[in-house]
Amino acid sequence: MAFKDYFNFNKDKTTFIFVGGKGGVGKTSVSSATALWLSEQGKKTLIVSTDPAHSLADSLEMPIGSYPREIKTNLFAVEIDPDEAMAQKQAQLEAQKASNPDEGGLLGMDFLSDQLDMASSSPGADEAAAFEMFMNVMNSDEYDVVVFDTAPTGHTLRLLSFPEVMDSWVGKMIMLKTKLGSATNALKKIMPFMEAVDDPKTSEDLKRTKEQIDKAKTVLSDPDRTTFKMVVIPEEMSIYESERALEALGKYDITVDSVIVNQVMPDICDCDFCHSRHKLQQKRLALIDQKFQDQHIAEVPLFKDEVKGLDKLLKLAHILYEGEDNDEVVQEAIQL
Repeated sequence: MAFKDYFNFNKDKTTFIFVGGKGGVGKTSVSSATALWLSEQGKKTLIVSTDPAHSLADSLEMPIGSYPREIKTNLFAVEIDPDEAMAQKQAQLEAQKASNPDEGGLLGMDFLSDQLDMASSSPGADEAAAFEMFMNVMNSDEYDVVVFDTAPTGHTLRLLSFPEVMDSWVGKMIMLKTKLGSATNALKKIMPFMEAVDDPKTSEDLKRTKEQIDKAKTVLSDPDRTTFKMVVIPEEMSIYESERALEALGKYDITVDSVIVNQVMPDICDCDFCHSRHKLQQKRLALIDQKFQDQHIAEVPLFKDEVKGLDKLLKLAHILYEGEDNDEVVQEAIQL
């Protein structure tokens, strides 16, 4: 099978592609090239940066905001801003509180507003905002494909574990309400804020959230809709970190369908340094073949310049998905 044949597309359902790996291996270049190539295949594509240190705009060489922006025909891009996401939530709560002043109080809108204030600066705010974006695009089916340019491995694993965490939290909230049951009737007489706990609307909101999380978990674990592409470079630290990440992804039932080896050097015989690096990389490539033998492995050669801008990214995409040669990576092209 050609590397491009590993894409699955579902009519009327969005396909999700996560691109991840250790920091500095070229995830943004690969995810940008992938999204660009998919858009050229006629797929309405959204690329989403979930990395707090956004570099997607630098890669595409154009400004990108916290709302999907059309980059070119069939290609849209967005950089998730957790502060912006939390500010929107706060604004919604304030508007709701203004229209229903009686719903404030200890466990009402004031309480939720305080919780959001804390959440916006807590670890995991980026993952929470990214997961909400995932649920939004999952339910809309507005795009044929959504490519996630993820943060370095640790952040990404937290993002992909978020459905389990949320599911557990919401489940406990539902259990708590069930256990409180009749006790709330007695408590309401002396503690008026218990009305918020016993509010049927709250129960419905929790159940609806639980259903959305369950649906997200199903989509994430469906290999026909969601796959993960691991980007590595031929260095031991990248290889071993990616190996551990693959094991963790397996626990979340995320399908890893390919490993993309980036920055592979050519052999330049009249350059001792280059030749030594090439020989070392060949050993690491053998290790990659051994460690990831269950995945399809594709190689991306080292470019003489930075890979950024639509033209360079499209060249990378054609090398990766069309099997084209890189005419830059030849002995005469590399200037030392």
